[in-house]
This record gives sequence, structure tokens and C-alpha cells, in this order.
Amino acid sequence: MIRLCGFLAMVLLGCGIATAQLPPVLRDGLNVAHWFRYPARAGAADLCCDLSPATLRQLRADGVRFLRLPVQPAVLRQPGALPALQAAVRRVLAAGLAVVVVPTPLRWNAGDAARDRARLVAFWRRVAPALAGFGSSRVFPEVMNEPVLTDPAAWPAMQLGVLAVIRRSLPDSTVIVTGADWGGIDGLLKLPPIADRRVIYSFHFYEPAVLTALAAFDPGLERGVLAQLPFPVRSVAACDAIGGDGRTAAVVRYYCAGRWDAAALAQRVGAVGAWAARHHANVLVGEFGAVAALNARARQRWLTAARGAFTANGFGWALWAYDDPMGLNVSPMAHGVARLDPGVMRALGWR
Repeated sequence: MIRLCGFLAMVLLGCGIATAQLPPVLRDGLNVAHWFRYPARAGAADLCCDLSPATLRQLRADGVRFLRLPVQPAVLRQPGALPALQAAVRRVLAAGLAVVVVPTPLRWNAGDAARDRARLVAFWRRVAPALAGFGSSRVFPEVMNEPVLTDPAAWPAMQLGVLAVIRRSLPDSTVIVTGADWGGIDGLLKLPPIADRRVIYSFHFYEPAVLTALAAFDPGLERGVLAQLPFPVRSVAACDAIGGDGRTAAVVRYYCAGRWDAAALAQRVGAVGAWAARHHANVLVGEFGAVAALNARARQRWLTAARGAFTANGFGWALWAYDDPMGLNVSPMAHGVARLDPGVMRALGWR
């Protein structure tokens, strides 16, 4: 019977077999957008110089435990880029931080085309061996950032194929996997659990995007008006004074009618918590954030509520990003230790 149970666990995540425990180093994280995804300066010689050792040590002292490092596959085609990536990982580890490495393509996104699937496989055939020398305790490969497929049902099988490629070079590493549909909650909830003890599941959280991104999906709206949105929403009537043109006012009313508050965030995140408990899975929120143009009161309260929901469910998390307006908003060209927004740092539980 024990042998049968073990066999079935290899097919479906069964018999109470749990996935990898979430390492403590993946509890408080920070993305870096402009190191290997949108390099601040052209040329591989500069790729390893955007976060100094002093900056990394300061982030660690402030409470950051790991960096999530998105890597644009096209950047790795530059001469010397792969050694530069290894040097960056070495620098992060030397500062006492862990690191997640994730391919984040700009011009393709794992669609149905065999070419795109081949590109993702090719990325890991190059990068996984390059990470093998760092050990498995503080370096974590992530299969892909925010996959989008014409046929989302094809993603689970594709992810398993890429995971097999990673495993050839990193058999003992904890690998981060995700669902389709931009890596959001809905995509993760549709993902069949993977029969691998050494995986952690990831989703990204920017809900509601009308608030956190000032409805960036609709460039015709008035951003200055949306920046006045409250969080939490205490009453629909309180939003009437925000104003705006016809379409913007309608979006304001729609947002406020949703009564977004800490309980609403907790309910949404709790759906993943229930999924994780059902499948004995551990979860990392790979990205979350709210744009700096949002009024500070609402922004800080949203960040506090989101972090509280993640923590209540036992999830690790990583803010997007050190060098992006959704996060700490440090200029990618900044040198030396930057002054970080104290309100945002408090909301994240950092110094």
C-alpha cells in the first residue's frame, strides 16, 4: 500500500505529500526591474553595476531578505552577459540576500508557437547550468514571468517540460512555478498541482488595478482624478466628490461600489490560501505594488493590507520593484544608497 501511495503521488499530488517548505529567506522580497530586464545602461560591461554592494547591504539591513531578478532573454545574447548575471548573483549572495532568477521576455510570451516554447527552453539550457555552482539554499529558479498563451490549457504541460530542463542542472533546487493568465490568482487556481516536492507556487497581485495602477489599461482616463481614490472605501458617497469626466467618473463609481478594503483583499488572497491548503502547496507572491502617483494614504494602507493578507496565509512576497514607480521608485541610474520612502517602508514592515 505504501508503494502504491508513493506511485500515485508521482502522478497526482496525493497521499498528503507536501511541496517544499517556503524557505525563510523568501519571506520579504524586492524585485529589481532595471538590472537585467531593462538595463539602465547599454553594454554587458555595465550589467553588473547597477546595485552596489553597499546598496545591497543596506537593503538587507532594512529587512529585505531576497531579490527577485527578472532577466530579459535578449539581454543574455550580449557578449559577456551570462558571466555578468553570475557576478550579479554572487554579489547579491555576498550581501546576505537570496535571489530568484526568472526569464521575463519582452517580445514573446510563451504562446502556441513552437518558436516561443523553444526560446524558453533555450533560456534555461543556458542559465540553469550557470546557476548550478551557487547551491540550492539561496538561489531559486522561476520557470517564467507572467505566462500568456492563446490556449491557457497548454501551459501546465509546457511548464512541466521546462521544469524537466531546469532539473537536469538543478536537481535539488526549489523551483518556482506559476499559472497562466499573466501569473495572477485566477491562473494559479486553475493550475493542476505538480508532483514535485521541490516546487513553490507563485502569483502576482495588483488588485484592483483601477487603484494600484490608476487604470493604466485604459489610457483615456484622467490619472489625476484616479490618484485621489481612497483605500479603504468607507462609503460610496464619499467618492462622489472625486469628480472627473464622464468615463472617469463612472470608473470611480465602479471602484467605490466594490467596497475595496482590507477584508476584500483578504478574501481574494484567501482563495489562494484555500487552494494551497487543499493541495499541500506553499506560495510566493512574486510581485505586488501600487503606483507612487496614488495618494500616499491610500497607497500605504493598500500595501499594509496586502502584506497582511499574504502573511496571514503564510505566503512569502516580493514588492515590485526597487527601481519602479509601483514600488520604491528609485531611479535606475541612481548611484550610492538611495533614500527610500519611509511610508512605504513602514507599510512593508521594513526599517
